[in-house]
Amino acid sequence: MKQQTEVVLVHGLWHQPAHFDKLADGLRRLGANVHVPRLHRGSLAADTAVVQETVDGCLVSPVVLGHSYGGSVITGLERVRHLMYVAAFVPAAGESGAMLGGPSALVNDAVRHHDDGSTSIQPERAREVLYADCSAADIAWATSLLVPQQPGHGRGVPSRIAWETTESTYIHCERDKALSPVLQERMAGRCTRAVRLSSGHSPFISQPQWLTNRIVEI
Repeated sequence: MKQQTEVVLVHGLWHQPAHFDKLADGLRRLGANVHVPRLHRGSLAADTAVVQETVDGCLVSPVVLGHSYGGSVITGLERVRHLMYVAAFVPAAGESGAMLGGPSALVNDAVRHHDDGSTSIQPERAREVLYADCSAADIAWATSLLVPQQPGHGRGVPSRIAWETTESTYIHCERDKALSPVLQERMAGRCTRAVRLSSGHSPFISQPQWLTNRIVEI
């Protein structure tokens, strides 16, 4: 991998940049410049703006990976070399992640609702829903990093649809318990190509080397 390669990693709801540590470290060892902006800025538009600022600061057009809700974020970007969706939403015009997932989304049963309108993942459900194929140590580590989520982000609609004009890859996680594999298969059809992976919702933790290799191939 050339030193000038730029990669931007975009996390999902209830997560934070540290969840990408394994993947980011592997990419940096290969010489990539890796950026992991923090979301939870109040809305999809605000989250997209902070990631666009990161993209604009890259030396060359980056490969941008979006996980879960992060797929809605990266869909609104400009000046990107390649989009990679990992168990992620791929909204079309007028669609939101909440609309695509629907009221029966797999993750909903693990969500705890708070009086202030925020939500969180029930810690005792995190393994089953998010990290089923991770090691016990990684499950404990990843669960400890989960953060409360303010409302509204998942209902945001991207202002532009980048995958219509930018090359894209969908990583279809076949054993996902948070985002329906059936829905993933449908959304993968919107991308330039799709790759199936026997994994749960978080392969950047359970299979970081595999994911690193896919990014290197791009």
